[in-house]
Amino acid sequence: MAAVATPVYLDCHATTPLDGRVLAAMRPWLEEGFGNPHSGEHAFGRRAAAAADEARAQTAALIGATAREIVFTSGATESNNLAIKGAARFERRHRQRRDKIVTLASEHKCVLESVRDLEREGFRAVVLPVLKSGKADLAALERAIDDKTLLVSAMAANNEIGVLHPLAAIAALARAKGALFHSDAAQAGGRIPLDVEADGIDLMSLSGHKLYGPKGIGALYVRHRPRARLEPLFSGGGQERGLRSGTLPAPLAVGLGAACALAGEVLVEEAARLSGLRHRFLQGLGERAAGLTLNGDASDRLAGNISLTVAGVEAAALMAEVPELAFSTGSACTSAEIQPSWVLTAIGLSAAEAASTIRIGLGRFTTAAEVDFAVCRLAAAIARCRHRAPGAPAAVDAAAVPA
Repeated sequence: MAAVATPVYLDCHATTPLDGRVLAAMRPWLEEGFGNPHSGEHAFGRRAAAAADEARAQTAALIGATAREIVFTSGATESNNLAIKGAARFERRHRQRRDKIVTLASEHKCVLESVRDLEREGFRAVVLPVLKSGKADLAALERAIDDKTLLVSAMAANNEIGVLHPLAAIAALARAKGALFHSDAAQAGGRIPLDVEADGIDLMSLSGHKLYGPKGIGALYVRHRPRARLEPLFSGGGQERGLRSGTLPAPLAVGLGAACALAGEVLVEEAARLSGLRHRFLQGLGERAAGLTLNGDASDRLAGNISLTVAGVEAAALMAEVPELAFSTGSACTSAEIQPSWVLTAIGLSAAEAASTIRIGLGRFTTAAEVDFAVCRLAAAIARCRHRAPGAPAAVDAAAVPA
């Protein structure tokens, strides 16, 4: 087996490493190009503003939007909050015709919490279950969306199980009732083709650090025609189209733009390579360990995503056995208590099954040698864990797994 540097990073849904080409694009704006992009009175500010405008166009191009439809934010969490709360509060302040928000039980926590915040403000919230595959139930969505619905929110790709939702179909259901459609594309941006115009999407959230860009920057696409109207989250100078106040961090914006441009160039080739690595991982581990279940739709998912339930093995214990690998468990830490992932329970897993689930996120810099190394180390660790837990599914002897 080829030697690999450890620890091996396999958590690209949590964050991705900064691409060296993105860092190179950012560096001049962290050093000599330090001007405030809102200081148009002098060359320093104008240069920074021009760089931010180019980044805005690059970000827009990745999702089929125009530059004027891109609002820079601090990340997808802020973008999701602005889209959901902004749309609801604008409706209440200026129209008062609609008061219902529809979303899915498998959404990211910031989406679900934003909807719950609005529910406390008097809006009606409908959180729909998903199919066992993790995909949206279109029939249930159609029944839930009515003339009082102001917004439907469904992510493009799930952050835990990688499942893709049929965005165009959901958008059509929302549009038929005059509702806005928002999609959290933090995980999908740069990983699958996205076209807000073709799919009829009104609002879309992106995150820089999920697509090999810097942390602390994201974007919200806001449809211009027909215009999606939002109320800002906080007050200030209104620098971003009047929707988001604060000095624009030009170096981070440049980084996001560069990351989006790179992602657009390599998207198809990268997805094919990651799909091959995922197959290699699943086949290799499946040959060495029994009792493995892939969660979510087997084909309609992100190429680099592997959500795997390992019967008879607690995910936390498995992670402790392989410190040379960096991956995630299927649990979320809330209020200092370990609770089952709401995404995994939404697709029908029990608390015990969720606690036995790991998430592997393969990425741009993952190699075949690293996948093989991870398979061998995980197989041996699973065998050791099961040896300490009689009654678990049979597995290959740890001694038979290559070191």
